[in-house]
Amino acid sequence: MQKHDFWYDLPKELIAQEPCLPRDAARLLCLGRQSGEISHHIFHELPALLHAGDLLIVNNSKVLPARLIGHKAETGAVCELLLLREESRDVWECLARPGKKLKPGVRVVFGDGTLTAEILETREDGNKLVRFSYDTDTLYEKLDAFGKMPLPPYITKQLDDGSQYQTVYAKELGSAAAPTAGLHFTPELMETLRQKGVRFAEVTLHVGLGTFRPVKEETVEDHVMHSEWYCISEETAALINRTKQEGGRVIAVGTTSCRTLEAAAGAHGGQVCACSGDTDIFIYPGYTFRCIDGLITNFHLPESTLIMLVSAFCGYENTMNAYRVAVENKYRFFSFGDAMLIV
Repeated sequence: MQKHDFWYDLPKELIAQEPCLPRDAARLLCLGRQSGEISHHIFHELPALLHAGDLLIVNNSKVLPARLIGHKAETGAVCELLLLREESRDVWECLARPGKKLKPGVRVVFGDGTLTAEILETREDGNKLVRFSYDTDTLYEKLDAFGKMPLPPYITKQLDDGSQYQTVYAKELGSAAAPTAGLHFTPELMETLRQKGVRFAEVTLHVGLGTFRPVKEETVEDHVMHSEWYCISEETAALINRTKQEGGRVIAVGTTSCRTLEAAAGAHGGQVCACSGDTDIFIYPGYTFRCIDGLITNFHLPESTLIMLVSAFCGYENTMNAYRVAVENKYRFFSFGDAMLIV
């Protein structure tokens, strides 16, 4: 398939700039995976759309306040680092601006000077390898003090409350972006679902900004996917396999949960086992799903790997038609936008 096959026209005013309040007041488009049938709901109506015995898999990764604005120690010039992933203790892969000026050996100072960074190398893709130094027990304490939430570039409004870009079940620090399908859940909605007999299980996948990188190759299959770290516990693996045995549905909350489960199932002959590691799984039409039976997801950017994943799950025509219907009905798009339930 060609990249342009996944293009759709989106009016700029449909790009959500802030989350719904309350979270579960977002709209929810329900799409039949096989039939393509569409119905319109509100997210808090989710319990009526799921069955007792269903299992929702959520990504418990927590977003780091990973955007740091500082200045070069030698010249005072303003610069910015965005932490992507830790490669060894206090050594991180980062995006940097201005990239050409931040050469190996350059030191950057943040806040009151108690956090500094040294550029170690520039990689082929332009990312930097950076070593941080600080006066606290962990780097995370300094990120809490000086860092900002790394909102996607299409969100131009700064958040008053950083927790708006965290799921209510976030706990494992490490993501450079939120697993946004989970932003719609509230503790009250989760309790209502449990009372109905819908179960929850957690996985961890630390979201990298590669999620937002555009596909540059014209032929979809030529795209090289970014790698992200994931972990599935013994408890979650057992619950998934039990749900399958009992005839329940495994529903991934978000593309990150989906990629985690499919990567694990693919590595173990279709069975989900407790495991951890890096995955660069790229899911596009033609892929055979081994684990998930349903998907909750937001509306994604045109020509992105995420809309390709959705198309692989419920069919290209069904997906593109659902997006056309969502635009016509003025759904809100992207990270703070509305949601889809595909079952």
